[in-house]
Amino acid sequence: MTMWPNNRIQNLLGIEWPILQAPMAGAVLSKMAIAVSEAGGLGSLPCALLNAEQIRNEVGNIRQHTKKPVNLNFFCHQSPDADPERENRWRKRLERYYAEFGIEPQAPFPTTNRTPFDHTMCELVVELRPDVVSFHFGLPAPELLAQVKATGAKILSSATSVEEARWLEKGGCDAIIAQGAEAGGHRGLFLSRDVSTQVGTMALVPQVADAVKIPVIAAGGIADARGIVAAFALGASAVQLGTAYLFCPEAEISPLYREALRNARDNSTALTNVFTGRPARGIVNRVVREVGPLSDAAPEFPLAGGALAPVRLASESAGSSDFTSLWSGQSARLGRELQAGELTRLLAEETLEKLAIYKSLG
Repeated sequence: MTMWPNNRIQNLLGIEWPILQAPMAGAVLSKMAIAVSEAGGLGSLPCALLNAEQIRNEVGNIRQHTKKPVNLNFFCHQSPDADPERENRWRKRLERYYAEFGIEPQAPFPTTNRTPFDHTMCELVVELRPDVVSFHFGLPAPELLAQVKATGAKILSSATSVEEARWLEKGGCDAIIAQGAEAGGHRGLFLSRDVSTQVGTMALVPQVADAVKIPVIAAGGIADARGIVAAFALGASAVQLGTAYLFCPEAEISPLYREALRNARDNSTALTNVFTGRPARGIVNRVVREVGPLSDAAPEFPLAGGALAPVRLASESAGSSDFTSLWSGQSARLGRELQAGELTRLLAEETLEKLAIYKSLG
């Protein structure tokens, strides 16, 4: 019987397969998390766009449908100070789109609701006592992290460099998610703001594995068994997949988004800050081409999204995704439209088959 190269993540998290579903805020709710966890992977509930009551309801639904571990994910960014001058400059940059869609240039726009992990969310975690808690953009304040760890939850966080991985290990993480440049969505970087030097998955994973003693989870550009086998060969103990799960019917994304994913090519994505103010990988569309991909005018994360929201809504109402954030990694072409549970099991089975072949050849 062919076994996994190591079982560190399965033993740590209490899961059957070393496959984690990425917690993609805005695209995933409890339905996806339940399906992945029930299939033997680790399902994740992204909490960055949910309030406490919404999280409580989603976790309640999860616990009605699975007894297996599920990960709750939170952002750890610093809320920016108001910068009226920059915000006015950003609104000016978007002015022609307001005119195009007949939107009043000085109309109020919605504020963003990406709240960093705080005392309220910490109290909620203590109440809910999830098996796994993961963070993006570093870790919360030590006193908050200590309360989370006291619940018995295993702690994960994303690193985009060896320096960040060492920092996370020292800070109390139980495992590191090594996020390569190929990954979709927001960069997890927190010790640097320079995305131009972000390392690819193939180069990052072995260097992180050599630098830390805790297990490493490879993320970025992995969408099938070939990528999973490669991740283990590089020193990872598990993989985290995001874009691959966006093709599943459980993903909470629009038909426009799904169509963009189906048509994506290997070179269809770019790092852009025009949607939120923080670099994230998504499918290039009109606003990315014309305003970005990286704009100095965009306010700090997460404030850039407010002024763009009326334009996005108007564009989507007209049947276009020209102003929609279409987060995607570089392996969208490998996506398969399967149920999330079926995809999880199939990825595990196909990986074990490949591992058996390589073992027989060796």
